Amino acid sequence: MAPRVAIQMDPIESINIDADSTFVLGLEAQARGCPLWHYHARDLMFRDRKVLARARPLGLRREKGNHFTLGEAAILDLSQVEVVLMRQDPPFDMAYITATHILEHVHPRTLVVNDPVSVRNAPEKLFVTHFENVMPPTLIASATADIRAFRAEHKDIIVKPLFGNGGAGVFHIKPGDENLGALLEMFTQISREPVIVQRYIPEVRQGDKRIILVDGRAAGAVNRVPAAGEARSNMHVGGKPAKTTLTRRESEICEIIGPTLRDKGLIFVGIDVIGDYLTEINVTSPTGIQEINRFDGTRIEAEIWDAIEKRL
Repeated sequence: MAPRVAIQMDPIESINIDADSTFVLGLEAQARGCPLWHYHARDLMFRDRKVLARARPLGLRREKGNHFTLGEAAILDLSQVEVVLMRQDPPFDMAYITATHILEHVHPRTLVVNDPVSVRNAPEKLFVTHFENVMPPTLIASATADIRAFRAEHKDIIVKPLFGNGGAGVFHIKPGDENLGALLEMFTQISREPVIVQRYIPEVRQGDKRIILVDGRAAGAVNRVPAAGEARSNMHVGGKPAKTTLTRRESEICEIIGPTLRDKGLIFVGIDVIGDYLTEINVTSPTGIQEINRFDGTRIEAEIWDAIEKRL
């Protein structure tokens, strides 16, 4: 009997069916005969030691403007489904963390992908720090004096929020740039978290590579080339996808982190590599499946479901 699948995600009405990874994961599950339900993170609840969601039966099809059908909403006991896909987009804030705490009550009897405890303990820019010899020179700090000292050593730096996503709030501070002080004041006013500062990697002009790992194994990659005059390569800020293959160094990075990802139940992970350096490990709602599929003729969503079914 095919597993029943509940998908916790953002509004399905607004997704781009040519780019959204959750959409193809849902299509693959449906093709395997899995009944699907859709609910928003705000519809998740904990009551009388049960994890419930106000969910709607879901049907999917690859038709622009007509890509989904939703049934009537009803309370779904998540202990009565076999798989929950936790796929809402960041920000990785307290609402996101609370959802992991609630879903922890049903996992692993109901398999939550990715493991909610590991998701909670692996914020994307901090998780990288647990692996040796993979990061560029990096500082995580709040004090202006410490950040200025790091800049004095490395000259050309990137400053970004510790829990940002999608390239938001990423600044390239070149040697001689006088805006660092004002920038740090702005970050301080917005948030109490430290910032992350890294030595600028000039190879970013050739692209920021997104590599997908399935149960700890590299399944494919796409290069994201920044637009002219832009330090960020995220596709929604103008970065262009390009076909690529893994270098020896990138394969080495995957081999370093892969066993840990697998052991922590992080089945579907997207990592970002610039030059010879790993900059982020994305475990919340990674993207990139469809772009890689088009370039390489693969079906990474099928590999992910094979891994899920193996865990079941």
